[in-house]
Amino acid sequence: MAMTLRLTSDDEQVLAALAESQGISRQEATIRAIHEAASRRAHVQAVTDSSARARARYADLLERLGK
Repeated sequence: MAMTLRLTSDDEQVLAALAESQGISRQEATIRAIHEAASRRAHVQAVTDSSARARARYADLLERLGK
C-alpha cells in the first residue's frame, strides 16, 4: 500500500541523517523506525503486565515487607 508522508524540513533532515548513518534509504529508515517503535511499545506493555501480575501474586508478601 502506498502512502504519502509529510515531514517538516527539520524532520526531513533528521530522517536523511538517520538513513545516511545507517547506509539505507529514507524509506527503509522510516520502516525500521516504525518497527522499532512498535517493538518498544510491545516490550513496555509486556513488562507492565508482568509487573502487575507479580504485584498481585506477591501482594501479601510485599505488604508484610513494607511494615
